[in-house]
Amino acid sequence: MSSGSVPTGSPLGTAAGWVSERDRLPLSLRAVARFYARTGELDLTALRIKAWVDDTLDEFLADAYGAIETELERELGYEDVDFRYETKLTLPVELTLGYLYRRAIEESDGYNPVTDEPTRSAGDAVRSLVGGADPARRERLRREAAEQVEFVGRIERVARLCTEALLDGDMRDAINDEEFEDFETDPPLGDAERERAARIAQSRLRERVEAQMAGFPDAVREAYEAAVAESNAHQADDEHFRELMARALGEGGSDGEAAADGGTNPVADDPAEAVERIEAEYKYAEFEGEAGTLTAEERGWPYCKTQYERVGVIYEGMIEMFRAADIRIEPAFEHAVVLAIIGAQVWLDDVDDFAADRAETQLTPVTAEYVVADSERAAYDRVVDISSLYLDRAIEYAVDSESILTGIAAEYIYLSGDPGVLPGSPDSGDR
Repeated sequence: MSSGSVPTGSPLGTAAGWVSERDRLPLSLRAVARFYARTGELDLTALRIKAWVDDTLDEFLADAYGAIETELERELGYEDVDFRYETKLTLPVELTLGYLYRRAIEESDGYNPVTDEPTRSAGDAVRSLVGGADPARRERLRREAAEQVEFVGRIERVARLCTEALLDGDMRDAINDEEFEDFETDPPLGDAERERAARIAQSRLRERVEAQMAGFPDAVREAYEAAVAESNAHQADDEHFRELMARALGEGGSDGEAAADGGTNPVADDPAEAVERIEAEYKYAEFEGEAGTLTAEERGWPYCKTQYERVGVIYEGMIEMFRAADIRIEPAFEHAVVLAIIGAQVWLDDVDDFAADRAETQLTPVTAEYVVADSERAAYDRVVDISSLYLDRAIEYAVDSESILTGIAAEYIYLSGDPGVLPGSPDSGDR
């Protein structure tokens, strides 16, 4: 990933770059330092907002999982069930909350609508007063900030709905793929009970989502369902891409498997032709019409169409849910989130899952590069470059939209990656 810059010769910029490279330091600190070294932006308010966002998401998840635990106890006959579900889907919700929290804070004076407290002085909405505030002053400031207090309540209602809707969809996909190990309980359950618990959990969450949807305009539901439908259409191509990868690797496949064009172009038996089709249909697939906020240049990037349809549209749908609830979100922020999530999908999930995906002939940008590249080292270098392409541009849009948290998150994503697990990495000694 490119290093970015602060003014030449800046001692703080040099120090920040040094801190970002210290593996023993916390990732969160390194991400902040790396973002500062790249942009010269150091915003302590963003770190306070991050803490408030974490608290809010913890509350959402505790509430949702608590309802699931109650249902599991009733259905399975256990007492004190502890339920957990491993997911990374909440990051875009967190970023959106942070972005909107900042707006509410900046539009208040002398009162923090996020913590619902007066602040020490006008224009300083971060440093909230501790005990001893004058009750009359508190009430006056709260009345003056009533619009922003209401705004925070409204964005949190939408964020809660988005969190549970995304979890519901992810749980449904896990169940369809028989990935029941993602559903964790204490006490631990046997395989049959774990599967039953997974279905109970998803069903209970779906009920909660439906109940919350009823409290919003129909346009909120329509935005979500449109994104899900587009994402599902991409999933329908999965078998075709698996077949292409198997053919490219010389591992054969089901005879006569038809391509996504309706069956007029069956998958090639020739591995070289299959590789060409992976490049044309998966790596450099062409968009039909517009694609959200993506520019013409970005639509031509490697894997942009397939990964936009795989994950980007879900988060564009999430943002459209906020807009449908009459909450303004600038395109630059939306752009930053979509590109950051595509980058994270490749750099974190697809890199980590490379061995399993390769064994299952699951085509991802990472497994695809190890099919189309001339060597393992070339494939490794391309994975790094492609991930950096998306994350670097996400940071640019984060700065443009004054969403410092999103920029720091993109740096955190990059620092969290472990490309050393890939064949051809310098750590493996392969060249």
